[in-house]
Amino acid sequence: MAPDQRPDRGAFPPTWAHRVVVIGYAHLSNYRLEALGTIVGPALDDPDARERAVLLELAALVARTRAVIVTFNGRGFDLPVLALRSLCHGVPMAWYYKDRAVRTRYSDEGHLDLCDWLADHGATRLGGLDAIAKLIGLPGKTGVDGSQVDGLYRAGELAAIERYCLGDVVQTALLLLRFHLVQGKLDPVAYRARADELLAKL
Repeated sequence: MAPDQRPDRGAFPPTWAHRVVVIGYAHLSNYRLEALGTIVGPALDDPDARERAVLLELAALVARTRAVIVTFNGRGFDLPVLALRSLCHGVPMAWYYKDRAVRTRYSDEGHLDLCDWLADHGATRLGGLDAIAKLIGLPGKTGVDGSQVDGLYRAGELAAIERYCLGDVVQTALLLLRFHLVQGKLDPVAYRARADELLAKL
């Protein structure tokens, strides 16, 4: 997500002032990778029309898969940005508002925010995805971090933003497996098998 309006280039903009330019996703079924990709929308000169197309494509994807959404700090950033940008463009976001489980903080049935759960829903401070990924042996952020997305967007480097998003998506998927191991939802043998399968596919 790139800032939409930034009067002070050094300050992190408010939630409403971001622009959705790329959305990365992985679709897992029984912890097996079904799809991995990005939503970038059509190549349009109008950034509003392009952003609206991205939001509409996301809504169609969520409706089609009906999957549990897994994020890292999605409750604190990504989903509010998606909601406010959908509000801006008049894009229906029924998948977010009709299913209470997506917005219920203490349930993992519609949305599992790994950052929120690992921080015990605000009881402790947690590092970002970069730190937690490295904690479990993943590379974390490589090459690009979130502070560079605005510059890449303005330079027309959408491919670099796509790679950045996919890096976050893949590491979030592997973190999900490790979290479910710790939760007891996966035993160690199944965890290793699913993680190896996912890494092999990637």
